[in-house]
Amino acid sequence: MTDDVRQEVVSRLKADYGFNQVHDWLRQGRCPACNRREMFVKISSPWVIKCGRENKCGHTAHVKDLYPDAFGKFNERYPATTEDPNRTADRYMDFVRGLNPAKTKGWYRQGEFYHAWGDRKTATVVFDISRGENIFMERLIETVRITDPKTKKVDDRRANFGSTPYKGRWWVPPGQTIEDGDELWIVEGCIDAATLAVHGKKAAAILSAYNVPDKELEKLKGKSITLVWAMDNDPAGKRHIRKCIAHVDKNYLTFTNKAALIPQQDRKKTDWNDAHLANALNDRDFERYRFHGDLLLAKTPMEKALLIWERYKSRSFAVEFDTRTYWFSVIAEVYNAQMTSAAERGMSREEAEPEAVRKASRLEEIANCTFKFLYFQQDKQTDDSWYYTRVEFPHGRHTIKNTFSGGQVATASEFKKRLLSIAPGALYAGNSQQLNWLVKHYLDNIKIVETTDFIGYSKEHGIYVFNDRAVAAGKVIEINDEDFFEVGKTSIKSLNQSLQLHIGNATDYDDKWLGMVYSAYGAKGLIATAFFLGSLFAEQIRGKQKSYPFLEIVGEAGAGKSTLIEFLWKLVGRSDYEGFDPNKSTLAARARIFSQVSNLPICLIESDREDSAKARQFDWDELKTAYNGRASRARGVKNGGNETSEPPFRGSVVISQNAAVNASEAIMQRIIHTHFDTSGHTPASKIAADALAAMPVENASFFLIKAVTREKQILDAVFNRTAHWETELMRFPDIRSNRIAKNHAQLISLVEALAELTNMPKAWHQDAIDELKLAAVNRQRAISADHPAIEEFWEAYDFLGDEKLNHAMHLENTIAINLNHMQSVAHHNNQQIPPLQDLKKLLRQSRSRSFREIKAVRSHNKAFSNKTVKCWIFNREGKS
Repeated sequence: MTDDVRQEVVSRLKADYGFNQVHDWLRQGRCPACNRREMFVKISSPWVIKCGRENKCGHTAHVKDLYPDAFGKFNERYPATTEDPNRTADRYMDFVRGLNPAKTKGWYRQGEFYHAWGDRKTATVVFDISRGENIFMERLIETVRITDPKTKKVDDRRANFGSTPYKGRWWVPPGQTIEDGDELWIVEGCIDAATLAVHGKKAAAILSAYNVPDKELEKLKGKSITLVWAMDNDPAGKRHIRKCIAHVDKNYLTFTNKAALIPQQDRKKTDWNDAHLANALNDRDFERYRFHGDLLLAKTPMEKALLIWERYKSRSFAVEFDTRTYWFSVIAEVYNAQMTSAAERGMSREEAEPEAVRKASRLEEIANCTFKFLYFQQDKQTDDSWYYTRVEFPHGRHTIKNTFSGGQVATASEFKKRLLSIAPGALYAGNSQQLNWLVKHYLDNIKIVETTDFIGYSKEHGIYVFNDRAVAAGKVIEINDEDFFEVGKTSIKSLNQSLQLHIGNATDYDDKWLGMVYSAYGAKGLIATAFFLGSLFAEQIRGKQKSYPFLEIVGEAGAGKSTLIEFLWKLVGRSDYEGFDPNKSTLAARARIFSQVSNLPICLIESDREDSAKARQFDWDELKTAYNGRASRARGVKNGGNETSEPPFRGSVVISQNAAVNASEAIMQRIIHTHFDTSGHTPASKIAADALAAMPVENASFFLIKAVTREKQILDAVFNRTAHWETELMRFPDIRSNRIAKNHAQLISLVEALAELTNMPKAWHQDAIDELKLAAVNRQRAISADHPAIEEFWEAYDFLGDEKLNHAMHLENTIAINLNHMQSVAHHNNQQIPPLQDLKKLLRQSRSRSFREIKAVRSHNKAFSNKTVKCWIFNREGKS
């Protein structure tokens, strides 16, 4: 490691882990696994940081994995020269792989990799098997990202092979010879073979876990050689070890087969070069790796159990073999009798004990499967917690992954019942003592995975968490084999099982949908699409701009609202779904639905029924706090304290119904209104709408990934342009509300972001902006106008006459109306007024004549001749 890289690494380690420097060591760094200040690393050789609690934790991390950028840019930092043509390769092998070029001189040469679809060219480290035959493997010094222009499939290329297949061949360090009685270590990668060679082992690299080196083995036929198969400790590597050994046993009688495996650390495989960088290739380490190889090759569960006993001398423990679980124990009476007999024959304890254990050992099957407690997960909202567990059956029949609660692993009976209920045919026959051993074995320093109880964006982590994919900082992370996402140092998953998003791949994506939306729905369809795009960033937008508006999609029946909304759902991975009717759900159900997603829409449908008792179940004012991302409901936490749970609203709100929303002014100001009708329907628009309805979700849903991987660009557009459009809208004389201007400005900026994301034609883009400007003006007018029922009331009042109805004729600016009196007068004059029950709810919102109060007045109406009458009092002038 060069001084400049080493100094940068040491500086970043101090900042990130809080190390204290003691001479040539960094000590007392905080361990990310156990949170103790036990991490240490040597300053002069800071390749691997370790936790000093080897038995309790033992966490290690490779510096090149922590800070890959510090070891990068080798092409620019160390370009090859005429005098030193291997300079880039030598620096890479030295600084990144820890292999001194003086010890590996002539084992490799420097090459160059270029691909027409790649994002760069890079120097490579080339290992020649046969240069004349063009058989080689080269390690790319810097990863090249290759994107297929047709399918958009991305390949992060780290290695490349020659044009001639290497099947049956291997690479060995030049000059290495294999003689009778030698031991040859066979690994997958050339750098691993070079690493073992530097440590004094004869080694060969077969380049792939699927290559059987039969051509090379033929050259050694007849020699007495021990082959140590030392592939990666993963399922593919272990399968190939067994495959190669079976091939050798069948065809080469003079060869002896052994195996060596490096145990996984934090469930991650470690290769031989990683072990070298961690200073874990001394004699004691090699002995441990051989032991794990012997366990792999054990032919019976008893043979495996005795190997474990020989190493650890334990008298009872569990053994996994052929995906079944056994319990090994030493019968004390038999053991003692054997040891006594051996002592009488003059044998030492060390000589007698192995034979005594073999005769006294007992093995019983305690489960017809194996189970591994993978990690601990907890729902912090409810304080519920579980151990996520993998259950496997023999012969790869099937694998089950599910949870066990603390109570279910505490006793054998509860564990047995839970195992039977989640894994068909799985039976635990052991006792609680044996279960305690298994639980302690797996739960000691068990991994903790953070959880969310929703699908979508976790603001606390800055990560989008979907069902099978996560996105962080523009990078897509696939879910791992243990059903969680590893994003840097964060392990995270969603506990929500109610919502399944089916997200397609780039190869399935059909970008013609935008033209279909415009053809079927015009500018209003683009506005709705832009709102769904903005919903994917609602949390971030509210975080900076404090609010995100609601979208109202209303209009006459048959206008195509449902088809549009169902297609927009497909863009974010949800098929055959429009929304839910809040009038058909309880308050608790609505609160749960509103909490299920983050940065995804919540769609309310058919909420406009006014003739049903159920309509009273839902009040639009429930949505008021959702505009700012605050909780819509609080509930008590089920415990002995006074804690409450108030989950914030993390999504967006879409309202779809036939009639426009009638609600308080506060709600109306929060809504962007779009009205759909059938006037623009044509044969072409019908064809486009039908095509949207028929499009499979897999062909549309990659839009979700396409959008969230461009999070920074889209948010920059929103944050940079909203203020501009808000100022533009406030110049309209009809717009007086800053909230209305801000809401529509946000959506205009999202239309611009959508246009850039989808290469939208400029005419469509401008059409959508013009439509939103008009929508802002109309929304202001709608808020300034009275409710239709109030307008009907004042029309009837004006028709009937002030002198008949006003009980305060003597006051210049006052109207005093007794509602029952007005109803009677209207009836006698064949006029209809809205029901008094409705008027009493609405008249306080009157704008043309503003409401003042309700009180008893002395009537100046001729019909009441100075009597005191209870009246609704209004100003003759409306609200300003």
